[in-house]
Amino acid sequence: MAFSADELRVLRRALAIALHPTPLSDEDVQDCLRLAGSVDEAVGEAGRLRAFLLADLARYRNALPGSAAGYLELLQDALAAGYDPRPDDLAALRALRGGPLAAALLERCQVLAERSVRARLAGRSAGLAAPGPRSRLLALPGGRAAAREPDRPRPPATPSHPQKPGDRPMPKPSEVFPPRRRPAPPPSEERAAG
Repeated sequence: MAFSADELRVLRRALAIALHPTPLSDEDVQDCLRLAGSVDEAVGEAGRLRAFLLADLARYRNALPGSAAGYLELLQDALAAGYDPRPDDLAALRALRGGPLAAALLERCQVLAERSVRARLAGRSAGLAAPGPRSRLLALPGGRAAAREPDRPRPPATPSHPQKPGDRPMPKPSEVFPPRRRPAPPPSEERAAG
């Protein structure tokens, strides 16, 4: 992520305020809020770019072996961006390991996948939760708070399935599959003996 000279000035000022709280002018508050918005936008764009890269990687992986060169190049880019290889990637690399680049990537991906599994297991055993999404900057020390929604009481959610607005209730099986009706026996016809 790159900052412009103006954004660096605002960032430097915000860091100085965080270290030594002083009252802020409205202009400083607005500058900090604009910088926070720019950072949020950059983070969102990075997320969209990552999703595009991962979708492209899956498309190339599904077209193997004909797309081996493109797949290996995209996988290298994804690994450089912090991608954890999935079992599909390891299986694809095992199929392509005849080439030197694929063999080297397979070795690298196996190490990364093992490291990722160990980290997840360590996190579970320690009872650590995954970090939540980054919240927006609402107030600065020494400045005025940005406009925010008043706290509203939240409706209690049911433990099994929280109801969202617009959700339809789950139909009962009898509504989806009505009971079968037994066919009526044919009327008995009496034959007149003649």
